[in-house]
Amino acid sequence: MSWTVTTSDYAAEGVADNGNRFLIGNGVFGVRGTLEEHRKDALTAVNLAGLYDQVGDGWREPLNAPNPLYTLVTEGGEALSLPEREPLSHLQTLDFHSAVMERRTTWKTEGGILEAAAWRFASLSSPGLLCAKFRLTATAPTRVTLDAGIDGDVWDIHGPHYESVEFSCKGTSLSCIARVQNSTLTVPVTRLCTLEGAEGTPELIKFDRLAALRWTLDLHPGHAVTLTSICTVNAPPELALDAPGYDALLTEHRAAWEEVWRRSAVEIDGDEEAETAVNYSLYQLNAAAPRDGGARSIPARGLSGQTYKGAIFWDSELFMLDYFLHTQPEVARSLVRYRIDTLPGALEKARQYGHEGAFYAWESQEGGRDACSDYNVVDVFTGRPVRTYFRDKQVHISAAVVWALIRYVNHTGDRAILREGGAEVVAQCARFYLSLLVKPLCRERYELRDVLGPDEYHERVDNNAYTSRMAAFVFDAALAMPELAGEAGLLARLRDAREKLYLPAPDDKGLIEQFDGYFALEDVVPAQVRARLQDPREYWGGSHGVAGDTQVIKQADVAALLALFPGEHTPRELEANWRYYEPRTEHGSSLSACMYAMLACRFGRSDLALPFFHQTATAELRGGGKQWAGLVYIGGSHLAAAGGAWKVLAEGFAGLRATGGHGYAFTPCLPEGWRRVRLRLSDGKSIQIAEITHTGTVLRPLEEEHI
Repeated sequence: MSWTVTTSDYAAEGVADNGNRFLIGNGVFGVRGTLEEHRKDALTAVNLAGLYDQVGDGWREPLNAPNPLYTLVTEGGEALSLPEREPLSHLQTLDFHSAVMERRTTWKTEGGILEAAAWRFASLSSPGLLCAKFRLTATAPTRVTLDAGIDGDVWDIHGPHYESVEFSCKGTSLSCIARVQNSTLTVPVTRLCTLEGAEGTPELIKFDRLAALRWTLDLHPGHAVTLTSICTVNAPPELALDAPGYDALLTEHRAAWEEVWRRSAVEIDGDEEAETAVNYSLYQLNAAAPRDGGARSIPARGLSGQTYKGAIFWDSELFMLDYFLHTQPEVARSLVRYRIDTLPGALEKARQYGHEGAFYAWESQEGGRDACSDYNVVDVFTGRPVRTYFRDKQVHISAAVVWALIRYVNHTGDRAILREGGAEVVAQCARFYLSLLVKPLCRERYELRDVLGPDEYHERVDNNAYTSRMAAFVFDAALAMPELAGEAGLLARLRDAREKLYLPAPDDKGLIEQFDGYFALEDVVPAQVRARLQDPREYWGGSHGVAGDTQVIKQADVAALLALFPGEHTPRELEANWRYYEPRTEHGSSLSACMYAMLACRFGRSDLALPFFHQTATAELRGGGKQWAGLVYIGGSHLAAAGGAWKVLAEGFAGLRATGGHGYAFTPCLPEGWRRVRLRLSDGKSIQIAEITHTGTVLRPLEEEHI
C-alpha cells in the first residue's frame, strides 16, 4: 500500500479540501494543510484543542492560534504565491506514516527556475512544538526576499477572538502573544529561525497583525538556502530554545508515530485502495487523539478548524471509541473520563429542562457546556435563523455516553473507572430517561415522545425506535451494575420501566417503523426531494425543509439500531430494513454510510457493504461532501467516518467481537476478492495480530516488525 497522499492541485477551489486532507496534528493542536504563503482567505488555521471563546452573539468556538509557519518568497517585486502566480510544477504530499507534510513548487524566473521545498510536522513526542524546514534552490543567479513570520490575522468563523496580537523579537526568535477578547486568556506563539546557506541579519517587518523576519538572498546554481523553524504553539518559548534541533525532533516524532502504527495498522490483502484509505482514516483519528492521560475527547471535526464549534458529539462514543478501545485503550479511557468529568454540566442541563438525572450536551465543550444553539441553521432565502431541536430533543446522547462506558468496562475489565464516577454517570442517565417516560392513559406502557433521533430531518417525533432501544440499554446497564446495588428505589423504578417501555417491533414484513407515523409520510426517494430545492444550500429538515413531510431521511436511524443490536432480530428482518431504508436515505451525514455497511455485514452481505465501506473510508481522500447547512459552513475532517471505517473493517468484515478481558472472537464476512485482513489488537501492554480469511481466523502475538 501507499503511505502517502499527493496532489498537484493548487487552485483556489481546492484549498478547503486540501486543508483537511493534508492536515497534521498531535492531539494538542492541528495545522490545516494549506501552503506556507497562505493566509486566512485560504482557511489557514492552527486549531487548538479545548480552548474556546465567544464573541458577542456568535457561536462559541475553539481558538485558532496565530500561524507561525507563514513564509513568503518574493522575486522581482512579485510574490511567489499560489494560486496567484502560476508555477511550472507543484506537488503536495502527506506521509501519513510519519505525519510529515511536504510541498515542492517550481516557478520560472527571469534567468532560470526557482524551487521552493518545505516540510512540516506537529511533534507527537513534544506536543507543544511545530517544526518546519523551507529550502530554496535556483538554476540561475536569482535575488529574492524571504519572509519568515507569525501571522496573527487568523481565520475565524464567528470571530474575531483576539483583542490584540503583540509581537516581540530577539535575534532570530520571533514571538507573539494573542490576547483573547473579554478574557484573561492569552495564546503565546514563538518561531525560532535558523538560516543555513546565506549570511546577513534579517530585517524585522510588521504589518497589521503580522510580523516577519526578512532576508534578502542571492541564490546561485547548485547551492541551497534552508530556513529551519522550531515553533511553540500555546507553550512556553523555552520549549523551542531547549529543543534538541529539527533532525533530532523529527527522529523522536517518527518513533512516536511508529509506535502508533505498530499497535494499530491494518492490512487488506486484495484491496490496496481500501488498505490505504483505512490507514489514512486512522491517521486522522490519531492526529486528534488526546494522549496526555487526562479527561479529553475528540471533536466531531477533529482539529481541522472551528466547524461544529470544536464540540464533542456522540460521534466520539458511537463511531470513534472502538478503534481506540481495541488498539490504544488509554486513549479510550480519556474519552470515557471526559464524560465522567462533564457530568455536572449534564446534571445542570437536565435541571434547566425540568428533567431529572443527566442530559448530556449535544455539542459539548469544556465542563460539559452545551454549545448547541436553538437556531443551528440559517434560511438561505431570508437570512433568518431557523429553529432546530438538536439541543433539546436529541436525548439519545446520554445513552451514547453509557454505551461507551459499558463497552470500555466490559472489554478492559477496568471497573475502577466506575468507582471514579462511571457508576454515577450510568445512574444519572437512567434517572434522566425515567423522567422522560410518558404513560398514555389508555395503554399499559411507557413511551418516549417528542424526541429527535439520528435522522435529524424529522424533528419532535414520538417513539423513535433507535432512541427507545438505547434508553432500554441504559436501564439494562444500571440494573446489571453491582455498584448500584444500594439504590433500591432507583432499581425498582428501572425494572418497572424496562418491563413496560414500548419498543417498536417488526411488522409482518419485518420492518421497524422509524417513529410513529413514519410509514404514512410521502414515499419518495432523495433524488425526487433534491429536485424540489430552489437553492442547493437549503436545509432539508425541520418543519419547512423539503424532506420533513417525506420518508427521506438524513442518515442511518433504524439501520443504526439494527447494526448495534443485531442479535435481537432475524437475518430476514435485518435485510428487510436495510433494503427499505437505504434507498430513502440521503446520506447527508458522514456518519451514515458506515452504519449501512455494518448492517449489511450483520446479515452476511459483504457485497452490499463494500460500496458504503469505501464511501466512509475515503471521506477525506475524495473531498467534496456537504460543505454547508443553510448558510453555515460545516466543512472539515470527518472523524466519525474515519472511526466508522475501522468499525466496518474490524467488526463488520472481520466479524470481531470482544468477549471480555481483552478476549476476542471472529465471524468473518470478507468481500469477494479480499484474501486476508490483518488487524493489530492491543491492551496497552501487548499486541496481538488477528489474521482473518474467508475460512477462519488465527490470533497470535505480534513479532517485532517494521510497519
